[in-house]
Amino acid sequence: MPAARIHDRHPLALALFALTAASGLIDAISYLGLGHVFTANMTGNVVVVGFALVGTDGFSITGSLTSLAAFLMGSVLAGRLATRHSAGRRVPWLRTALLAETALQAVATTVAFTCGPDEPGADAVAETTLIALLALAMGLRNGTVRKLGVPDLTTTVLTLTLTGLAADSSLAGGDNPRLSRRLSAVLAMLAGAAPGAALVIHGHLDWALLASTTLVGVVALGYRESDRSEEGHPGS
Repeated sequence: MPAARIHDRHPLALALFALTAASGLIDAISYLGLGHVFTANMTGNVVVVGFALVGTDGFSITGSLTSLAAFLMGSVLAGRLATRHSAGRRVPWLRTALLAETALQAVATTVAFTCGPDEPGADAVAETTLIALLALAMGLRNGTVRKLGVPDLTTTVLTLTLTGLAADSSLAGGDNPRLSRRLSAVLAMLAGAAPGAALVIHGHLDWALLASTTLVGVVALGYRESDRSEEGHPGS
């Protein structure tokens, strides 16, 4: 089934909803626990770089630039992986990408559990390592999801989703297309961000990372589609 026609109960859509929740966890971890740096949301991270460049307190130019560089590297890897699987089925492609993301997050989780008692950010080397690993993982994810091209399910950015909710609403003279999907994406992000923030502010960044790693790993290993629904290019 071409990605543009994926319905909300299709295995791919359900996987992307789960990954959106994982992104909420990751943004809570990176922004609240790693020096106000985004590793999933590069729009926010570019703004943070601007803040850091003028010496605004609480923002790290090193962390922000590390995140951007690693994210771009991950996106390049995603593009190469998509090209390699361009003539194949969607399931092996997506599973490979998600297992790679899981591995990167697992390494980051190990660093978080071993680098310090409560605050990984207290160790500058550990903090930078975590930022790089998570941004690399999220670049890989974003590049893959972009190639999938499922409308309103980017898993990391909600700006266009929220714009669509308003601009296509009945109030704007629209017919509310994909209303359920758009609302579900917002709720999925909140479902990850809220518990992630709660864990981080109580000194459990490592457990928040473990939760995200586990969620992505479960999606990777459990993802299935029927042969019929996979017809055509994996990202078609």
